[in-house]
Amino acid sequence: MSIMVVISTPCVNKNPAPPANGQSARKFDALMYYDGANLNAIMGKARPGDMGFDIVHLNLHKTFSTPHGGGGPGAGMVGVSEKLADFVPVPAVVKTKDNKFTLDFNVPHTIGNIASFFGNFGVMLKAFTYITMLGKEGLIDVSEKAVLNANYIMAKLKPYYFLPYDRTCMHEAVFSAKKQVVHGVHALDIAKALIDRGFHPPTIYFPLVVEEAIMIEPTETESKQDMDLFIEAMIDIARLAETDPDKIKNTPVTTPISRPDETKAAREPKLKCF
Repeated sequence: MSIMVVISTPCVNKNPAPPANGQSARKFDALMYYDGANLNAIMGKARPGDMGFDIVHLNLHKTFSTPHGGGGPGAGMVGVSEKLADFVPVPAVVKTKDNKFTLDFNVPHTIGNIASFFGNFGVMLKAFTYITMLGKEGLIDVSEKAVLNANYIMAKLKPYYFLPYDRTCMHEAVFSAKKQVVHGVHALDIAKALIDRGFHPPTIYFPLVVEEAIMIEPTETESKQDMDLFIEAMIDIARLAETDPDKIKNTPVTTPISRPDETKAAREPKLKCF
């Protein structure tokens, strides 16, 4: 048995206390599993191992500079505590006394070989380079800027979009289009309208517990100038949703195809390139 926890999550008023959860799990000889999807908010600030987790997976395609938009490629490294080290797949890469690397197949209780053990190597290499270039202080700075940027956007858009969790956020600001739905404009329409304004739409309809969710994650890389342009676009869309909702519902108008028939695409997919 195991318990999986995502930290930090934007969908509770206060994050659960992992050590307490871990103590409860231990009573049943359970393992604590850390979903590192949101590590961008706590790098250098907190260690999952100190929280009592036994297994950690890190979405390198979300946190360490590797591609995420456009569908990937993704990669997630998995780390375990010392007590699980004897169960990891083989071969393990180990460093010898003469500072050379070799493959070690001598893992006592290994689960064996996994075909895709090394994952997407290019993504792993890029993430490793990113980490080594920034170093400890650089990664801490990344987390601080990611959280600052998200809170900046949240504060600016709060008067225009419903905020289901009205508190300081971490690296993701979660809004709802509930105010706009009154005028017939949904989260999907807002996302499409952003395309006409030159922005890749943020995640919509997730988290699932938030009605008409719009989850904005600026990360650490966006400049204040770019964020201000994005904020202007979101405010403009909110105003048009009230005064001229059809203009938003008919977007995008600047793309070769406006809105594909998503129902037909799901039922009759054309999977060939030619």
